[in-house]
Amino acid sequence: MFAELHAVTVRDSVSFHGAWAVFDEHGEPLDPAVRSSAVKNMLDQIEWWGTTLRDARAVRPYAA
Repeated sequence: MFAELHAVTVRDSVSFHGAWAVFDEHGEPLDPAVRSSAVKNMLDQIEWWGTTLRDARAVRPYAA
């Protein structure tokens, strides 16, 4: 399906291995800094791609 949408994936991901051990009884992460770093890295990469593609399409529109 991604090929039909002319979409690509990004390498980074955010996952919660052993979820029962990394969240407290209220669903809050026990070590928020670790998760925040992973989320920030992935979102920074997605933002870079989005900005780059937006700028490129303004200069040279993509015909599907």
